[in-house]
Amino acid sequence: MTRYDSSDLWRAAAAGLQAPSMYNSQPWAFRLRDGAVEVLADPGRQLTVADNAGWAMRLALGAATFNARLALAWAGTPAEVKLLPDSTEPNLIARLTPAPRRAPTYTERDLHAAIERRYSNRQPFWPDPVPADVRVRLIEAAKVEGAWLDLLVGMTALTGFSEIAHSADRVLRRDSRYQAELVAFTDTGSASEGIPELAAATVTEAQDLIPQRNFGGRRRAPGRDYEPEPLVGILGTAGDRKLDQLMAGQALQHVLLTATEAGLASSLISQPIEVPTARDQLRRSLGRSGFPQIAFRIGFGQPGHPSPRREVADVLVG
Repeated sequence: MTRYDSSDLWRAAAAGLQAPSMYNSQPWAFRLRDGAVEVLADPGRQLTVADNAGWAMRLALGAATFNARLALAWAGTPAEVKLLPDSTEPNLIARLTPAPRRAPTYTERDLHAAIERRYSNRQPFWPDPVPADVRVRLIEAAKVEGAWLDLLVGMTALTGFSEIAHSADRVLRRDSRYQAELVAFTDTGSASEGIPELAAATVTEAQDLIPQRNFGGRRRAPGRDYEPEPLVGILGTAGDRKLDQLMAGQALQHVLLTATEAGLASSLISQPIEVPTARDQLRRSLGRSGFPQIAFRIGFGQPGHPSPRREVADVLVG
């Protein structure tokens, strides 16, 4: 019987910790047990104000699981994944057991190569449109993981989203505890977590269609406005259980890596999901019966600045 070993664990964790997480909080751990690689939640890294219910943590853990899957498939031993495999161990998020050995597919190779090149680019993108064939690939990437992706087309849809996003952002800005937590993760000087100044967005200005989080308060250079008609994606699931949110995280990472492989940049927009009334408005604006789980913008842009990550040894547990 095939079993994963310590080198597989290291490989999976190295890929997993490159996943996106809210404020770069990195709420994950990895272990090897009975020949399986397991992904675990690290409750001590859950954001206590911005993510009191654990939604963002579960999206991050789903994304980390997808990266771990890719790393194992790239090495020739793909994984069979069971989400929430043990009800007696709530922090156990996913168990990856070895499937029969095979060579990685071309898609797996391409997406694996994109892991280290994917990071949130919060700077303005160029106005060049995302090609139609790439848009189709993004939608399919979400569908494969059991999620849906709506790409907003036209200024009517974008203006409606903008109003919802700005309204949610104003609610969050009025919460002093929320803002204090945001500041705690901003330009911390840490080499392993938080959002450094170079990776932060510039301060939102009156003409901006989409609000930016105030990571550091940098002003933008003259003539560097954000794109007037960005490509905004809304990713969602049929349900809103913990399992659905983990599935959404896997779908999100599949979409983001597909975009990265196509030469695109991306950044996440979570404010409309964090405020319940805004989330419901967003759902109704899409005409969807399901639940929006995250929004993001995608486009062509100049190289950004990745946020730091912990060392692999720091995320391994016995």
